[in-house]
Amino acid sequence: MPRPRTAPTGVPATDAPPAESGSPAPRHTSTRGHARTVTAATCLVLGLGLLAGAGAGTWLAEESDKHPSTRADYARARDAWHDVPVDDLFPTTLRGTGPGRADRVWTRVAVAPDSRCADAFDPLLTTVLAPVGCGRLLRATYLDATSTSVTTVGVLVTRADADGMRALRTRFTDERLAERADLMPRPYPVADTPAAEFTTAQRATWHISVLTDAPALVYAVTGFTDGREVIDPRPAREATGPRATSMPAQSGLAHDAKGVAAGVERAFRAAVAKTTEDRP
Repeated sequence: MPRPRTAPTGVPATDAPPAESGSPAPRHTSTRGHARTVTAATCLVLGLGLLAGAGAGTWLAEESDKHPSTRADYARARDAWHDVPVDDLFPTTLRGTGPGRADRVWTRVAVAPDSRCADAFDPLLTTVLAPVGCGRLLRATYLDATSTSVTTVGVLVTRADADGMRALRTRFTDERLAERADLMPRPYPVADTPAAEFTTAQRATWHISVLTDAPALVYAVTGFTDGREVIDPRPAREATGPRATSMPAQSGLAHDAKGVAAGVERAFRAAVAKTTEDRP
């Protein structure tokens, strides 16, 4: 790690491996009283359109620092996921770059039913995220073009206001929480796919992005599909650096984590922008 670990406020640091979690988070009904079930057919529908929303997402990111979101903006963004088609939020195909700026493609293999956050994060990360609350957790799992790496990406829609999200991002930045291996998100393994063996012991690299223009946190965690355990996971930010020589850096896994997270973050921003514009 870049510097000695320091515990988040009120939370002990630990190098102990996280508890195993081989099953997805339980399904809950939505706040509108209806269930959202992802069927197998959904995974077969192509949803590339939101990749074109990258420009809109970048604009939102830049504008968020100039024009802080109002309470009404946050409320609309918090509820927008109800109206976003699954293929808009988690496109069936994402494109990005790997080591040496080589083109990379990731294909969605499954979308988890939307859920609360029970058992979705290791206990320490759950404690860190507790101040912003869990409104809804949306997750999907992607494979790279060779089916050798697997990435779970998640969008945590929080209950926090703009001040709460800014406070969380400040804490992540000041305490470098996104670089702590004991704060890695958990994966979403998918039975009967190459992602079936992706459990907590296989986590090799991860990326966490705390948004401030919307009440959301986007994360990704990546490993190999062959079930190998990783004893020295590294944060994607470090492992994509120009001098990085760790296994996640040399294998390209860190680029997978950052690329998938960036693609879904763009899609989320674009979908929220469209949904909120359509509302009065």
